[in-house]
Amino acid sequence: MNGMLPWAISFALIAVTLAMIFTAIRLLRGPAAEDRVLALDTLYVNSMIMVLTLGIQFGSRFYFDIALLIALFGFVGSAAMAKFLLRGEVIEP
Repeated sequence: MNGMLPWAISFALIAVTLAMIFTAIRLLRGPAAEDRVLALDTLYVNSMIMVLTLGIQFGSRFYFDIALLIALFGFVGSAAMAKFLLRGEVIEP
């Protein structure tokens, strides 16, 4: 690896960890349900970025597959939560 890349990866991991901590606080303290859904959406994006950063650090392609799954399930979960907040039900009869 290049001399600056490990420093950049370390900085990125610290920044994403801080973002995840602040997002978790908003998830727990959010005044409304919409704030909690947005915090959950941000949390899955941050976790996806963290997995991608770890994939770059360890040089493994397996992490990129995990990040793709996180993105897929996060999108489906966000869409289901938005539908639940709008209509009160996820599955229509």
